Amino acid sequence: MCNGCVQKEYPDRGNTCLENGSYLMNYQGCASCHKRDFVLINNKSTEEDDGEEIVTYDHVCKNCDHVIARHEYTFSVVDEYQEYTMLCMLCGKAEDSISVLPDDPRQSAPLF
Repeated sequence: MCNGCVQKEYPDRGNTCLENGSYLMNYQGCASCHKRDFVLINNKSTEEDDGEEIVTYDHVCKNCDHVIARHEYTFSVVDEYQEYTMLCMLCGKAEDSISVLPDDPRQSAPLF
């Protein structure tokens, strides 16, 4: 992973968790070949570990195959919620939780 390729390391992305793709707004260009071009995805793998889906891949410079960052995305169902996380030097860090019920109990207004 290369901190010379990104504007900010692990930016806070709130609840935006990317399973694939790249956050190009944070990409300042390849520190190896000094070009700012497309970022490719290499070595993508998906594995299941005790009910948790883990997707990992490398962000790579299109021109020189320099590894910019390693991306990790996780998905799991805990109780009645879908849990998402993302950790990547380029794309940032984020967490999200969504109810599997039609109405999210956390969003309901108190009766009194």
